[in-house]
Amino acid sequence: MSSSSRPYTFDRVVRILAGLAVLAAAVWLVNMLRNVLLPFALACLIAYLLDPLVGYNMRLLRLKGRGLATILTLVEVAAVLGTAGYFFVPSIINEINQLDEIMRHSTSGSSIPFVPADIAGPVIKWVEDFNIASFIKSSHFMQLVNSGSSLLGATVDFLLHTLEWLLTFIYVIFILIDYPSLMSGFRMLVPHKYRRTVYRVEDDIKDNMNRYFRSQALIALCAAVLYCIGFSIVGIPMAIVLGVIVGILYMIPYFQYVTLIPVAVVCFVDSSSGAASFWPELGACLVVYAVSQCICDYILTPKIMGRSMGLNPAIILLSLSVWGSLMGILGMIIALPATTLLLSYYRQYVVNIGMEAKSRTTTDM
Repeated sequence: MSSSSRPYTFDRVVRILAGLAVLAAAVWLVNMLRNVLLPFALACLIAYLLDPLVGYNMRLLRLKGRGLATILTLVEVAAVLGTAGYFFVPSIINEINQLDEIMRHSTSGSSIPFVPADIAGPVIKWVEDFNIASFIKSSHFMQLVNSGSSLLGATVDFLLHTLEWLLTFIYVIFILIDYPSLMSGFRMLVPHKYRRTVYRVEDDIKDNMNRYFRSQALIALCAAVLYCIGFSIVGIPMAIVLGVIVGILYMIPYFQYVTLIPVAVVCFVDSSSGAASFWPELGACLVVYAVSQCICDYILTPKIMGRSMGLNPAIILLSLSVWGSLMGILGMIIALPATTLLLSYYRQYVVNIGMEAKSRTTTDM
């Protein structure tokens, strides 16, 4: 008799209830300690993304230990981020100042073709009265007021956040140094009789995560570069900021198109000052979207991602809605690999097993 057809004895029911109680207690404990576990979880994600670079440095320099390779990897990442900040941060500040200057010189008498005056008028009036610098200062002030209403409270909050980031950095170092041993140690914690099934699940999860997160991060970086270049060629304000935002949202399928709204608003603001025409500038931005998407979808994704995740667009949108409702932004990020994994196991353990049972029944008859 198989394990699935065993009768529900008192002992078995007690074991099931005890297992559910332990699971509920674990979920409750994780929820209570989420602020403490967040730096560790973030460090695990960073270490997971940087582990291939550590291995590459070990092979390139023929190093035996991972300590020097880990430090070298962190130095390389810091150098890349510092160089990017050195070149891009001044441009971003200049673009913000440029947009603020455009909004100051916007003309209330300007009109936009095919846009009703009762819609364009209030927006242009809001653009005239809006001041970016005062908005940032007032937002910062309100944040200080809401967070503690005192300088001491704001200082303590700042120090705690700084300590969290420092703790995350320390976690990353130690996790990267012992990454292979930690992974093998987690595998050894699985009871021997469950190892075959758990290892197969772990390998499938690892394959899906590797194929999605690392590959999608590289594609998102390439997309950010393409959009920054495209928006800069078009000449809209905040070109680099908008390109970086598109690249970040590229980690979530189809979410890069949300940036069409701020792009249209920026084009509207630019046209209200008389510096450009709204529809030609917006049309040029749409061309940037079309060209960049073609490059990403038909050139970069097949080369970097390999075979696709194999999901219908409707299933992708449904999975984004479901996982996003359950886990927020994190759920939307993991929606695609998690849904692919669940569907593969459904086909393997439900559909295939059902077909095998049906074939055996037909054979016996």
